[in-house]
Amino acid sequence: MKKISYSQDVDALLVELSQEPIAYAEAEGPVILHYSLDDQLVLVEILDFKHFMSDETVTALLAS
Repeated sequence: MKKISYSQDVDALLVELSQEPIAYAEAEGPVILHYSLDDQLVLVEILDFKHFMSDETVTALLAS
């Protein structure tokens, strides 16, 4: 299961890779990686997303 969503309120792109509960997260700059108890990547969060992508790219990503 993969779900991509964008939050305009906080300008963040979220890529949900699984529905497992999140146990912890690691941040590196504007990217936050969320992991389950068994160290599986559950969610990727990219903050300030519009600084990396144009409005057209954001629209195209969310349309797919």
